[in-house]
Amino acid sequence: MKAIIPAAGFGTRLRPLTYTRPKPALRVANQPIIVHAVRTLVQAGITEIGIVVSDLTQQAIELAVRGLEGVHITYIDQPEMLGLGNAVKMAREYVGQDDFCVYLGDNLFENGVRSYIDTFYAQQADAVIALVEVDDPTAFGVAELDNEGRIVRLVEKPKNPPSNLAVAGVYCFKPKFFDYLEALKPSARGEYEITDAIAALISEQGHVQGVKVEGWWRDTGKAADLIDTNRLLLEKLEPYVLGTVTGSNLTGRVVVEPGAEVRNSTIIGPVTIAAGAIIENAYLGPFTSVGRGSRIENAEVECSVIDEEAEIRDVSIRLHGCLIGIRAKVVGHGTVPRVHRLTLSDTSVVELGC
Repeated sequence: MKAIIPAAGFGTRLRPLTYTRPKPALRVANQPIIVHAVRTLVQAGITEIGIVVSDLTQQAIELAVRGLEGVHITYIDQPEMLGLGNAVKMAREYVGQDDFCVYLGDNLFENGVRSYIDTFYAQQADAVIALVEVDDPTAFGVAELDNEGRIVRLVEKPKNPPSNLAVAGVYCFKPKFFDYLEALKPSARGEYEITDAIAALISEQGHVQGVKVEGWWRDTGKAADLIDTNRLLLEKLEPYVLGTVTGSNLTGRVVVEPGAEVRNSTIIGPVTIAAGAIIENAYLGPFTSVGRGSRIENAEVECSVIDEEAEIRDVSIRLHGCLIGIRAKVVGHGTVPRVHRLTLSDTSVVELGC
């Protein structure tokens, strides 16, 4: 079995972070989201992976996955952003006559994808789709199941959902599914919907099996999702300290990578501090990841994602629930009168405490 990871779009809902990087290249727990996806597929035994990219995303995606071992990655061009069905169709030549798994590059699953692949082969299904119970099915593709767990109806973002079972980001298919993708027509929003192709397969008596997600699932589509996903990944952090720690108190599960320095600080895990980062006279609270080469000095940070080469210095109020991008700076002055001086890109959000 091969895998396809669609990663050609930037993810407008995560602007301004995605003005300079596509969403799958954003980091959680100090790794790009797409690296978590690739490793999940490799753990399930899939080592041939095609990543669907565009001219805008290919360089960032290649950089994100560079150096990964045990996997052979092929890049597939999607010239126009015409929906998931179109993205998968672009991989037809790459897949050939192999079965294939589609894994959305911005999704993460606590327990991986092995169970979906096992069900696909055990039941000799034409397709297997991961399903998750959600509070608002109108925002997703939604499945209706029969008593044997087969999907009998699939609708995209319905006004009147037939169930609360939303399509999550993993699909397994036989190669003949490409015939249904080729026959697709654009939806009302001008995109080629993979759910329409699956619906056509169902209408021709194809065996489409639904498998409910066990454990957590996250679609990292919004800023709050990134922070929550970071938290969930850090819950499983295995602690080790290989960097330099002086005059500091480390409590709980803390990772200090080689080359990182922690001086006169308090760290309460789970926290991960990447190589080259410097933490000095600071407090890092639970569920914080600090990227490579970043510096936090005279500041308090918790439940936040700090990317590479960022700087947080001389901030008198604790930062909580923050996403700080590459080489971004948060700098206080510590003088009276206290003022805020802000330089913000389009669609930025700043919340100032009292």
